[in-house]
Amino acid sequence: MKLSVLVLIAAFAVGLSIGLVNFYFQQSWYFMLISFVVTFITSFIVFYYLLEKYIYSKIVLIYKMIHNLKLGKDLKDALGEYVSSDPINDVEQEVKEWAGAKKREIEILKKQEQFRREFLSNVSHEFKTPLFAIQGYIETLQDCLTDDPEMAAKFLDKAEKNVERLSYLITDLDSISKLETGEIPINYEKFDFVLLAKEVMEGLEDSAQKRNIKLSFKDKYTHPAFVRADREKIRQVMINLIHNSLKYGKEQGSTAIKIFELHDQYLIEVTDDGIGIDEKHLSRLFERFYRIDSHRSREEGGTGLGLAIVKHILEAHEQIITVRSTLQIGTTFAFTLEKIG
Repeated sequence: MKLSVLVLIAAFAVGLSIGLVNFYFQQSWYFMLISFVVTFITSFIVFYYLLEKYIYSKIVLIYKMIHNLKLGKDLKDALGEYVSSDPINDVEQEVKEWAGAKKREIEILKKQEQFRREFLSNVSHEFKTPLFAIQGYIETLQDCLTDDPEMAAKFLDKAEKNVERLSYLITDLDSISKLETGEIPINYEKFDFVLLAKEVMEGLEDSAQKRNIKLSFKDKYTHPAFVRADREKIRQVMINLIHNSLKYGKEQGSTAIKIFELHDQYLIEVTDDGIGIDEKHLSRLFERFYRIDSHRSREEGGTGLGLAIVKHILEAHEQIITVRSTLQIGTTFAFTLEKIG
């Protein structure tokens, strides 16, 4: 309700009350009308002045500050711009919206804090496992270095593998950190995605043969699919996705790549017929160190950061990645790339 309407109603109520009291004592419609008009005008002027100066102007100022600060402006700018025609109602709405936004912001911060705790716990665990293993191998190595050289050589080999695992962890963490902060630039270029995918499949052919998994293009894709992206980073995306499908695929199974041509993008799918993923895990699949089966994941190797790196690379390209899966049937990862003629 606008200030003028509010004051008008208040002045009318006061004027009418005084007029009725005057009519009760004098029994004169003339004096009642005179007292009503005089009281109405006087009340309107006094109420309007007092409300405007001491209440309404301050509400307008508060509303301007809330409205402009919500837009991200500093205090100096917030004091001198937008004015509402009905700030009393608007300030109530603004405060409600602002309170709701702050509540959501607090909830997000709590989730981020929980994620931070989990992340630090996971990092600590991932580093402790190979470090303790290395420590154990070195202690045992010291004992059998002269008595059993063959056993010492085996422990040296195991220690070396754990050092490599630590190195991979540090490298992957560094990559994610740089992708998040934009320290690693995206070097856009035009290239044929089909050729890149074939190169990656050839490079992983030995790993696939060890598990008797067949790598192929679904529909025998032969014509080129030119995209605009960072070739080496998309190579990393494909390596991580295919390696993930080999890790969780079933022996004598298959991993297939399929390309769909959209309006201004290509949709690329990497599909396996492996063990699948329970739906409850899908929303967290791209989190750092998140593993569905921790024991099997460590047996298979890897840092637990592969899918997180994939997500960060594609987000740096302003593209998306999704996953769908059915237990004991298989999993499909799908991502988009900018199409270019």
